[in-house]
Amino acid sequence: MSSDETPNVPAARASREAVREKAQRVQAQQARTRIMRRVIVGLVAAVAVGSIGAAVAFAVGSSMSKPQLSPSGMTGDGVTVNEVTLASGAQGASPDATPAPTEAATTPTPKTTEKAAEPTDIHIYVDYLSAGASEFEKANARQLAGWIKDGAVTVTYHPVALLTASSNGTKYSLRAASAAACVVTYSPDQFFDYNHELLTDQPAIDSDGRTDVQLADLAVAVGVQDAKKVRSCIEGQDFTGWAKDATARALEGPLPGSKDLKLNNEALIVVSGQAYVGALNDPAEFSQFVLTTASDEYYGSADPTPTPTPPVSPAPSETPTSEAPAS
Repeated sequence: MSSDETPNVPAARASREAVREKAQRVQAQQARTRIMRRVIVGLVAAVAVGSIGAAVAFAVGSSMSKPQLSPSGMTGDGVTVNEVTLASGAQGASPDATPAPTEAATTPTPKTTEKAAEPTDIHIYVDYLSAGASEFEKANARQLAGWIKDGAVTVTYHPVALLTASSNGTKYSLRAASAAACVVTYSPDQFFDYNHELLTDQPAIDSDGRTDVQLADLAVAVGVQDAKKVRSCIEGQDFTGWAKDATARALEGPLPGSKDLKLNNEALIVVSGQAYVGALNDPAEFSQFVLTTASDEYYGSADPTPTPTPPVSPAPSETPTSEAPAS
């Protein structure tokens, strides 16, 4: 007799195999998921590192490829002032005499066909944080302005940056020299006024100095032309590279108009190739130095005309008086 209670062995075996296959599929899926996760994380990390590297490379490349800007309107790293108003040099003594060679000693006598006297060449090296440069400007600005107006001198200012490390890390000397170059480039007629204000209203040494915004505000206050370009130039520190190189060139020498002079202090004045070593705050002493130097230069280049010696005529002999014969 058959029995219906015989166990369904194939069905149980199939069920176990199905469960096993399902578990294997789940494990395989989880393994694939883990692999994909690792791949994605790796790709994200690689992209991030690549982006940072590209950004650094771009920044470095940009800084290296950015050309150094040089100011215009300068010769020998200096700006020659041709026209000024006496209001610019309100401080300082009014000149008592124009430093022209004709006012010097009258001997030796120059040639009758002498050439016109050339203006005396003056070069002024200024660090806008230098107390000495400030003293000289306060004492001599009006005097210089008068001489320039009379055509007796040519004055060339050379901004330098020797005291860059004396402003609490703000590099004021360098930034101020760059700002002066900005004014020269975009508004040269206002340079004398701007230079005067930088020197006479000078921050103390070892202070922060003016910010770039304040340097730009001062330029606008003296009436620069194209104030937008001047402000952009100053706040962008466009000519700091030039200021650094110009200072190095001055230290190496020779200075323009001289044979062997080098920049040896932050307030150097050179007159016709000779360094002024007198008191910076004494306009009379400086005026005398200019007069003397101009006279030496002028008469040193003019050959005195020798005074002709008249020929010596022999003394007339006495003619004997004829006496009438005695009758």
